[in-house]
Amino acid sequence: MGFYDTKILPFLIDKACGTGPIQAQRALVVPQARGEVLEIGIGSGLNLPFYDGAKVSKVWGLEPSAEMRARAAKVAAKAAVPVSFLDLPGEEIPLDDQSVDTVLVTYTLCTIPEVAAALWQMRRVLKPDGKLIFSEHGQAPDASVRRWQDRLDPIWGKVSGGCHLNRPIDALVKQAGFEIETLDTGYIARPKFAGFNYWGTAKIGS
Repeated sequence: MGFYDTKILPFLIDKACGTGPIQAQRALVVPQARGEVLEIGIGSGLNLPFYDGAKVSKVWGLEPSAEMRARAAKVAAKAAVPVSFLDLPGEEIPLDDQSVDTVLVTYTLCTIPEVAAALWQMRRVLKPDGKLIFSEHGQAPDASVRRWQDRLDPIWGKVSGGCHLNRPIDALVKQAGFEIETLDTGYIARPKFAGFNYWGTAKIGS
């Protein structure tokens, strides 16, 4: 990995994922987590201040980037919950079957290369009565915006660490064997091609 990937990109991702509208989404979804939590793509630790220490016993933070883990470790030192880091990618979760109460994924499904495999891994480690909590940007409902997403996606991915603009988040969650319990969608930021969000909860389907 070159200078851009190790020095510039982590800084840009941290700033882009820490804007006001996205932080508001984090404040909305993260406090719903309970018990032992697996956070997929913990990044620089932007979710950590929003965990409810009275409800969460531990956070496993999965993050393949050493640079991001170093940033997150500084935030974890001040967090209200104990945090342990896992350095494997989302497609390879090193936890036992049915071992966590909550899987939290925010602004990460857009980037995971084998997203379907990663979601199946999330389903594997979640307890039968557990919950998947998500907040992600993805495919927009408006045809004009989707056209721009499809045009820009190849270029966008090259400068943003593999991020995709046009993934249908709700469909991906369902295809992995989850049953969506709550779902809200909407444009939360501009530009619109990167601002359409999905957020909600899901359980293991029957």
